[in-house]
Amino acid sequence: MENAYGKLAAWVYHLDKPIGHSFGDLEYYRERLAGCTGAILEPATGNGRILIPLLESGLDIEGFDASEEMLHYCRQECLQRNLNPRLTRQKFQDFTGPRRYEAIIMPAGSFQLITDTASALALLQRCYDNLLPGGRLILDTDNSKEIIQSKGALRSWKVSDNERLTLSSSDPDINYVQQTTLTYLRYEHWQDGLLTHSELDLFCLRWWGIHELTFALRAAGFTDVIVSGGYQHGRAPGNDDAIISFEARRP
Repeated sequence: MENAYGKLAAWVYHLDKPIGHSFGDLEYYRERLAGCTGAILEPATGNGRILIPLLESGLDIEGFDASEEMLHYCRQECLQRNLNPRLTRQKFQDFTGPRRYEAIIMPAGSFQLITDTASALALLQRCYDNLLPGGRLILDTDNSKEIIQSKGALRSWKVSDNERLTLSSSDPDINYVQQTTLTYLRYEHWQDGLLTHSELDLFCLRWWGIHELTFALRAAGFTDVIVSGGYQHGRAPGNDDAIISFEARRP
């Protein structure tokens, strides 16, 4: 299954990207949302890496994710901190909320998990429809160079003295026409030197050109599109920026 984030994938994600771990995105979103008094939504909230620190900053933020395993970690971490945000299991293509939002955020390239172009455009429209007038959509994309030039690797995480998780990834299969990559990920759980469980995940991403995504946002009805490089708001992206951020407003 594509981008499934099953039990082992979610476990690895939580070990590798714990709550508050930042690539520069946490500080960026905290700054961009400063002064926001209305509700905020984070689709694909995952284990709460971004959502929980923003909650602790006093923001009214909720999230959803398609993976029950990822939501388990998010709920567990919230419980440990006496936080009780609204967390639901939903998918990009049909999410609904009980209210409209002052901001919708998609950090860390989660928008690129949607590889079908029509579905991605429909999500932008759904975000627009779920924002209050004046509300903002803020999302990140990986530079296409970072996606295309990525290489397969083997990584491991020590869980205990006799327990380890490993992740092996293939070189990406690149479709230049569809602007997508497909990477095979194998997660393995080892205990006392024996393999106890493994999962295969098909990890798919779509890359976007800056002008292409800007046009898509405007086609959905957004205005005041600002494109920034390297988590420096308002600075035009450069060729070497790993992350490109988009901010757009519903009029």
